[in-house]
Amino acid sequence: MAGRLITLGPVERLLADWTALAGPGSDSRDVWSELIERWSEPHRVYHGLAHLAVVLAVLDRYAGLAEDPDAVRLAAWFHDAVYDPTRPDNEESSAVLAGRRLATLNLPAARVAQVQRLVRLTATHRYDDADADAALLCDADLSVLAGPPAAYVGYANAIRAEYAHVPDDDFRAGRADVLRGLLARDRLFGTAAMHRLEEPARRNIQAELVLLGGEQHSA
Repeated sequence: MAGRLITLGPVERLLADWTALAGPGSDSRDVWSELIERWSEPHRVYHGLAHLAVVLAVLDRYAGLAEDPDAVRLAAWFHDAVYDPTRPDNEESSAVLAGRRLATLNLPAARVAQVQRLVRLTATHRYDDADADAALLCDADLSVLAGPPAAYVGYANAIRAEYAHVPDDDFRAGRADVLRGLLARDRLFGTAAMHRLEEPARRNIQAELVLLGGEQHSA
């Protein structure tokens, strides 16, 4: 009988991706299990497994742009591993977690340090122009901004749901500040391959500002 193609489910695919990075041992499986549990927390309406899978898919597509693709992939796994919308230190806590858990996998110390550095950068998405690894990770993380309008609305609604504890007026003001900060940047995407996302991302951000009630739509 001819062989048939076996299609991996989302979690199985994530396990295969992780094993390729960290090896098949029991220690690696333990770290993977912890990460899956963290990314599956019920309060993660946006910052969950689907977001992780999208970021990893973008990194796979553009891996050739990175100086250390595996460090960038590991950083993606950890960049929101700690996520509590009520706290301001999630990226720092995620970087600390990365250092502690990756130390159990006998990875080179320099790679672990690079992973931690990249995770910390996702707090601001600001980096030196020559930092190819940071540019790729941040571009993958922000690629949601350039989605089709309906998908962007879904993303914006999911962010609001994660901040359900924040009163409407306070959320609108805080979210608008974040969006204006993004629009004020010279560019949102640092890799040449993803500069094409700049215009749709800015249109989506501007449209969200209009919906928040703080801006007028520009033609």
